[in-house]
Amino acid sequence: AARVTTRAQRKEAYVTTNERAEVSKPLMRLNIIASQLSRGSPNAGGDTIASSAASDISTEDSKAIIKLHPDVKKALQRKDPVVALESTIISHGMPYPQNVKTAERVEGVVRANGATPATIAILDGVIHVGLDHQQLETLGTLGTKCRKCSRRDIGLVVASKGNGATTVAATMYIAAVAGIEIFVTGGIGGVHRGVERTLDISADLSELARTRVAVVCAGVKSILDIPKTLEVLETGGVPVIGYETSEFPAFFSRRSGCAAPIRLDKPSDIAKLIQTNASLNMMNGVVIGVPVPVNQAGDEKIIEEATQKALREVEEKKIIGRDITPYLLDRINRLTGGHSLKANVSLVLNNAKVGTLFAVELSKLRKNI
Repeated sequence: AARVTTRAQRKEAYVTTNERAEVSKPLMRLNIIASQLSRGSPNAGGDTIASSAASDISTEDSKAIIKLHPDVKKALQRKDPVVALESTIISHGMPYPQNVKTAERVEGVVRANGATPATIAILDGVIHVGLDHQQLETLGTLGTKCRKCSRRDIGLVVASKGNGATTVAATMYIAAVAGIEIFVTGGIGGVHRGVERTLDISADLSELARTRVAVVCAGVKSILDIPKTLEVLETGGVPVIGYETSEFPAFFSRRSGCAAPIRLDKPSDIAKLIQTNASLNMMNGVVIGVPVPVNQAGDEKIIEEATQKALREVEEKKIIGRDITPYLLDRINRLTGGHSLKANVSLVLNNAKVGTLFAVELSKLRKNI
């Protein structure tokens, strides 16, 4: 390290050190909660510290690093069903105002089926678990100005008091910290096509291997290499379930050509699997693939042709990293005349309904313990 020799340099070093210390305080509190969760062992009833996490996270403290919406906190304390929702689909997945309207429709579906929605995002450096209407509007109007926030970005966005829309990985992590066991999204990330050249593998997969949250989705995004993604999930010890299907769904399409490793047809069976994993203190997540409704599914041939064209454009324009998926989804939507976006909205609404059924059944099991 460089030696500090002058008074000015010593003062600058002192200020910088203290600024870092101040920034690290809230992050240390988040890490303490997370480490307690990871070490939590099941009690006789199958619960972990996650079930009481809501008591340790503020709804009113202006200095709190995580704020639970009052409805979310109340539901968690009562062991009522809560469904986590991501926010990247709002900021990066759809244009305004359709993104906000869709988010509100999804939350409405969750409420109508008996659970409390908890959309997760970072606003002005505060992690929010559950958003009000104005916060959804803020997120929707910010759009892509809001940082696409994976697990690695959480600390940076909080420390810099920035705005972050959470991906699957970040939403899983925060949901686990808050004590939410079920999370609904559109589709998970995975192994990108051409991984042999790029080594581009979504952080969603590593998060699923180490964070105990069940992710309800319409499968792996069809822009990805689905067979390789399933192999990585198997290596990570992640159960992959087809709900009412023997074939793992492919986001816009009901078919991927890949068998679902496990098939379950009842919400109660899904809930039992989630509870059993918790009782065994298995720290991995679960993927539950729910096919897009038949009348809203995309034509497989048209979707694949659009995907191939969009992938060639990614290569030509040298688009890399976190910008690939938003570009591909937007381009495929344009190439399919808007049909893929309609399918996207439909599958998210369907996932919200089905995922809430799982959450309701899991709540019943928790209360009967």
